[in-house]
Amino acid sequence: MSQKDLAYASDLDRSYIASVENGKRNISIINIEKISSALGVDLKEFFNTNSFENITTNKK
Repeated sequence: MSQKDLAYASDLDRSYIASVENGKRNISIINIEKISSALGVDLKEFFNTNSFENITTNKK
């Protein structure tokens, strides 16, 4: 999904999405919820630490 598509789907500005992605901006829980909804991911799953553990464990 492009930044433009994500911005449109989450009702956020594309430059805001880019700055969050690049770590230049802090993001509120409200905007995290908008993005997770736009991605079709439940907010609880968005913060599921098991997903992060699997990524870390699979790296060599």
